[in-house]
Amino acid sequence: MNDLTEQAAALRALPPSCGPVRLIAVDGHAGSGKSTFATRLSAELAGAPVLRLDDMATHEQFFAWGERLRTQVIEPLSRGASARYAPYDWTLRRFTAPRTLPPAPVVIIEGVGAGRRALRPYLARLFWMDRGAEESWERGRRRDGPTLSAFWNEWTTAETRHFAGDPSRPFADALVTERQMGYLVRTGPLTTARADQIITQGDQLRPPY
Repeated sequence: MNDLTEQAAALRALPPSCGPVRLIAVDGHAGSGKSTFATRLSAELAGAPVLRLDDMATHEQFFAWGERLRTQVIEPLSRGASARYAPYDWTLRRFTAPRTLPPAPVVIIEGVGAGRRALRPYLARLFWMDRGAEESWERGRRRDGPTLSAFWNEWTTAETRHFAGDPSRPFADALVTERQMGYLVRTGPLTTARADQIITQGDQLRPPY
């Protein structure tokens, strides 16, 4: 049994939330570890599809991707059809060839704003990476280096504005804290009380970006 076996089993047991799909969101501040957690959760779910919201956001629309996500992803999945979305290339600064997202039993959406108000009715579970904004942003800045400093200044302003108007953490089913050996997953603010679960793993974590 690896570190996320119990979490994956619990997700499989949930009722579908978006057509035949159990849609799982992983939200948190930029640099908080969402991508790593989502990747490892996907692996434990036998390769559950993962939609990265970095593919939906653009330089001009950090958070104004809601309508595209609804029409390209949510509506098809809710009908039991494959979604098709055009990912944004942050280097070329344009959308690229469409990708397909199948209506698998579990689909993960990860990224800042994955637990936003408009998405919550379609979610089977919302995970929040429980690392503070300043610590998360500092990790992200170290990862990306000084050449992206101006971008990070823009991003943190936009992220602060987004969460001020549309917070995700108060609606999380589970709060995820990264530890040296795995994760601590605690009951979220809106989930009925249950025992905390300590998840461990045998090898050292890589930086969770």
